[in-house]
Amino acid sequence: MLSISSNLNLMIKAAEKASKSLIRDFGEVEKLQVSKKGPRDFVTKTDKHVEKILIEELSKSKKNYSFLTEETGQINNKDKENIWVIDPIDGTTNFLHGIPHFAICVALKSKGNITSGLIFDPIKNEMFFAEKDKGAFLNNQRLRVSNKNSIDDCLFSSNHEGVKFSNLNMRYSGCAALDLAYVASGRLDGFFHNKINLWDIAPGVLMVSEAGGIVNDINKFGVNNIDIRASSASISSKMLENLRNF
Repeated sequence: MLSISSNLNLMIKAAEKASKSLIRDFGEVEKLQVSKKGPRDFVTKTDKHVEKILIEELSKSKKNYSFLTEETGQINNKDKENIWVIDPIDGTTNFLHGIPHFAICVALKSKGNITSGLIFDPIKNEMFFAEKDKGAFLNNQRLRVSNKNSIDDCLFSSNHEGVKFSNLNMRYSGCAALDLAYVASGRLDGFFHNKINLWDIAPGVLMVSEAGGIVNDINKFGVNNIDIRASSASISSKMLENLRNF
């Protein structure tokens, strides 16, 4: 049996609880697609509601930890060394359009480093998680990055800027968190993005490195202005060579 820390256990339980309303609301979004107004206001409410559940659940046993969240920003509590980093729905645009590719993201940043991370895709019921020096997992199966070393055999993901720029085999999924989880699990070979927010990538950065991949140092950037380069170890130098002007 896989042993996980109490913090990660808390994160998993919080994400599972929050996902129940997310799945229910996603069912509603599909109905709202056909209305004139569309589901935008409804989705904003969902975002805030999911964040509220996560904050409540994480605060139950860690009352003093601080927060950095997409919706609310910085919430300073007594303990400023330990910060929960939350994105209630990464892939909001997908969610808004009834596309089932989005995730709940939670990471713990402790003394400046990400020590635990979780990316939960509630629709596919895929729970990706990692802890520093303990490996990365998908539903309790150990994850490893891919081992391909010919760039033509590889598949990469980015935002639309990266897709336009790149001559690599590309995907643009609209969910950075799942892109990183997919790099960690070997489904994708690399992910790159400029000017991205910490809450979109915090858990995935840890996941890729714990699965044997290579990620650039993101601590050099501000929390909402990060240039990220993440890939398997075997393709890293070739990917970076292709991204010299990106």
